[in-house]
Amino acid sequence: MIFTARPAVELDTLRRQFTGDIHAPGDAGYDDARQAWNLLVDQQPAFVAVPRTADDVSAVVRFAREAGLRVAPQGTGHNGQARSSLQDSILLNTKLMRGVRIDADRRLARVEAGALCGDLTGPASALGLAALAGSSPDVGLVGYCLGGGIGWMARAFGLCCNTITSIEVVTADGEQLTCDHEQHPELFWALRGGTGSAAVITAMELQLIVVPDLYAGAMLWPWERASEVLHAWREWTLDAPESVTTSARILQVPPLPDIPEMVRGRQFVVIDGAVLGSNAYADEVLAPLRALQPEIDLFAMAPPVALSHLHMDPEHPVPGMGDHQMLEELPAEAIDQLVAVAGHGSGSPLLAVELRHLGGALSRIPAGAGACGRLEASYVLFAVGTPMTPEMGAAIPPRLSQVMAALAPWKALRPYLNFAEGATDTSTAFSTDAFAALQAVKAQYDPYDIIHANHAIAPATR
Repeated sequence: MIFTARPAVELDTLRRQFTGDIHAPGDAGYDDARQAWNLLVDQQPAFVAVPRTADDVSAVVRFAREAGLRVAPQGTGHNGQARSSLQDSILLNTKLMRGVRIDADRRLARVEAGALCGDLTGPASALGLAALAGSSPDVGLVGYCLGGGIGWMARAFGLCCNTITSIEVVTADGEQLTCDHEQHPELFWALRGGTGSAAVITAMELQLIVVPDLYAGAMLWPWERASEVLHAWREWTLDAPESVTTSARILQVPPLPDIPEMVRGRQFVVIDGAVLGSNAYADEVLAPLRALQPEIDLFAMAPPVALSHLHMDPEHPVPGMGDHQMLEELPAEAIDQLVAVAGHGSGSPLLAVELRHLGGALSRIPAGAGACGRLEASYVLFAVGTPMTPEMGAAIPPRLSQVMAALAPWKALRPYLNFAEGATDTSTAFSTDAFAALQAVKAQYDPYDIIHANHAIAPATR
């Protein structure tokens, strides 16, 4: 690695102005510090800096410029495999910056760069408030918003990135700025759903939502009924109100001892999600699904914090191989194709194959939106496998390809970067004009491409 050949005195200089932790190759803590959330990702940075403050972040960025290195910001390391080689980059791990402050009267939350969804959803829920957080409490809020942010109230309220009211950043020259609709508005626009290429976020402020009534949970059927249940769900989504956001999955639960016995090692078709409204209203909305007589029905009135756990996403790092596809439509034929390659009798090694219902507020651009104003798709397909054995590791990639190919006839034009697990042509995620604007912002704030994002945007050429 390039950095290991540099004089040690350079790193000592940074240590004297840095209050966090620094881990260089060969240090005892280096391997733990460089680990992404996906345990299959082997990040090999020049070294890892773990800041405690925005001043620490500024020090790292200035050091990188002087040393001829780049800076790769990372919170949890979700989507870490989408980033190119880190051998000439400092991995800036913000895991120590997890402060959360809530102003209940103004319904605003300020979160630091390393804050997880779970760090905010619990305290906000206790106040009767909710963020448009994701399906896992272990996902970092900043990274989630840099890619858009689809939560369990998305069809009613849209993308989380468009609830951001201000962002605190360190630019590529080490300067600390606050950007919002009035201050550095072009940077504020770019960082809301336009990836983290233009600046390093150290904190952001989000608008919280008042949620008086919420009905959430999951229904599970044996996976032998996947065709019947998924067809019914598909038809139901065609007229489902915007107050409800759901997903439908073919799920093969691993036989692990920490999983409840009633589902451990079994295969299901699962519908989960949330309804904004009273018990009686939700019962009426969900009645067509309940008519299918699920084996397990966990839907009930719930506080907002329950949304962080209902999808049963892993809440700690795991190995995984995944892929996704946005779908313009989901005809009955698509369900047949999906069940054939991922359902009962298919031999699929995949942990989960999921369809999320989009539309509603996700299809409309709100006033003052960021770079990701809406999603130009009706559904999103996501599939993932966990290689628990070498044989499974070999079988998962070709099956992922089969699943994507099965629904390719209905593929939408643009990917959703938060679900893009590997290297992606970022220009395909935005319109031509929006991508040109993102490149212009990158050129203005980081012309020498110091900041190394996972879904990178290069500066516009002059």
